[in-house]
Amino acid sequence: MQFWLVKQEPSKYNWQQFVEDRETYWDGVRNYQARNNLQAMKKGDRVLFYHSVVGKEIKGIARVTRESYPDPTTDDPAWVVVDLKPVKPMKVPVTLEQIKSHAKLREMALVKQSRLSVMPLTPAEFKIILALGKTRDG
Repeated sequence: MQFWLVKQEPSKYNWQQFVEDRETYWDGVRNYQARNNLQAMKKGDRVLFYHSVVGKEIKGIARVTRESYPDPTTDDPAWVVVDLKPVKPMKVPVTLEQIKSHAKLREMALVKQSRLSVMPLTPAEFKIILALGKTRDG
């Protein structure tokens, strides 16, 4: 299993809407590195859902339910989506400030490549974030 983080502005699509939808395809990615990350996702991988711009915090855990396929919102074959399903909210949202101040998270892609909307996490980063959020996976 691999671990990922996806970012979204809550004014465009937030955790609560994701929970209400029960499942969605993750579209609108127009960065090649983020696209490559979507293509690397496998069914069952865990994904952290991060509110960017406003809030700047990890809100919950999702899982990949369908691997990459053509983005239905564009005719350009270069872009793909994956299907995600919410697993559970974080008991305590984990803020960007907490992540930046944690010694073992300073090398995380969220800190080093802050503009990237889909990024990999190491198993250790995922575990630390869950601990900070007082949340268990599953």
